[in-house]
Amino acid sequence: MTELHAPILVVGGGLGGVAAALAALEAGQRVVLTEEFAWLGGQSTSQAVPFDEHPWVEQFGITARYRALRDGVRQHYRDHYPLTAAARGWAELNPGAGWVSKLCHEPRAAVTVIENMLAPWIAKGQLIVVQPARPTSATTDADRVTSVTFTRLDDASLVTVSADYVIEATETGEVLALTGTEYAIGAEARSEFDEPSAPEAAQPDNHQAVSICFALDHVDGNHVIDKPAMYDFWAGYQPDFWGAPLLSWTSPDPRTLATTTRFFEPNPGDDALAVDADQSVTPGDGNLWTFRRILARDLFEPGAFASDITLVNWPQIDYFTHPIIDAPDADLRLDEARQLSLSFLYWMQTEAPRPDGGTGWPGLRLRPDVTGTDDGLAMAPYWREARRIKAVTTVTETDVWMRHPDDRARTYRDSIGVGMYRIDLHPSTGGDNYIDVPASPFQLPLGFLIPRRVTNLLASAKTVGTTHITNGCYRLHPVEWNTGEAAGALAAHCLAQGLTPHQVQASDQLTADFQKTLVQQGVELEWPGHVRGY
Repeated sequence: MTELHAPILVVGGGLGGVAAALAALEAGQRVVLTEEFAWLGGQSTSQAVPFDEHPWVEQFGITARYRALRDGVRQHYRDHYPLTAAARGWAELNPGAGWVSKLCHEPRAAVTVIENMLAPWIAKGQLIVVQPARPTSATTDADRVTSVTFTRLDDASLVTVSADYVIEATETGEVLALTGTEYAIGAEARSEFDEPSAPEAAQPDNHQAVSICFALDHVDGNHVIDKPAMYDFWAGYQPDFWGAPLLSWTSPDPRTLATTTRFFEPNPGDDALAVDADQSVTPGDGNLWTFRRILARDLFEPGAFASDITLVNWPQIDYFTHPIIDAPDADLRLDEARQLSLSFLYWMQTEAPRPDGGTGWPGLRLRPDVTGTDDGLAMAPYWREARRIKAVTTVTETDVWMRHPDDRARTYRDSIGVGMYRIDLHPSTGGDNYIDVPASPFQLPLGFLIPRRVTNLLASAKTVGTTHITNGCYRLHPVEWNTGEAAGALAAHCLAQGLTPHQVQASDQLTADFQKTLVQQGVELEWPGHVRGY
């Protein structure tokens, strides 16, 4: 067994974990950062999902470090790709010209930028990255976490890390379960927080869908995969509320729940330079191909790419038949989710109706080189929901919803950042259809990073103090990054000042002192007055 010690241990190398490590490192602390998969970056890399962001992201509403990540991704394309002159001159370059985000990119671009951001700290010995490794046990002393033990996935060896502060940044809240930190999972009862969209009774097994994403292009030739083992099951599966088989172009509209048939056309020859992604104006999913497109070939010199590349994270691959977190058969359920994704691809290649009246696109080709895997699926599941700490502050639906155009979200005296996304819950294992509620631009309270009891563990990413409902708007890339950045800064601040997180949060003056540090580092604590929700 290898034994390590650092003032700060960050468990999970997704966007929240990377941000936490950077904030702590830049504050002068030594950090151990761990990650289960081969790529750091979580949602934007191993899960393959390009940035989901609010429409003002190019002007304000994100942290300076997150902006550096975005700028780095754009610069990566300018430095290494044969962009056309027009694309190179596009200040807000969107390499994929996808409609879901103003910056749709390939996973490897974000991997490269993140590795470059961390490289100097590794070189000077201030950061140790343990990867690939999964947390498998932990020790505690009363209300403190004393160590976490990891099993390396390459050689099964053990690594135990002791630390003064532990930041929970895993995708599903693994450290909460290992340390006995009190947490919520699934849907809370309506009576607990008086949330209009919550069920009458608590439903701990009611979790948002998990998706196994994959990348595709469309080229000449026959690229049909072998028929998946569960294809017949998934081809015949029709959820009660779906209005059609799951494997079809038809599904509920998330905002209206009306049964809607979407369009699909690979390489449509659209004007990539004219794409202006803005979720407040249009969801952007009219043509699924361009919705999450991560490389638009027309932005590059003629002949550079034979096809666009699109990222399949669409309704048809949402797995919501069984819960996975805390389930005894989790591995089986994840295999079923992978089978669903492969079955959808096979259906698209062989049976999907085409606009010209034919069926199937045999030229659809999996791109394992894009996802970094042998099977062409993303390395990691796209988790929309995790175990969530029982926090000092819990953000609830009525804190952020927008019932009227001039509604404002709750103001927090202990704000540690801002975010904006609609309350967007995908179909869930409890049988719920989409839950999609307009939201107002909101703040992130310091208290939702802090467990009620445990004194040296801080939450980040999807493990913060939200509910099943509000997780739907706090779960996206910029907010996940902001939570991690604030958690890393808070741990470093407490070590430097000899304070605890609970002491900082409980005191107006100590909170203001910490907020001053955040502002100096480029964290925005409030929204401009003119911004409204959608």
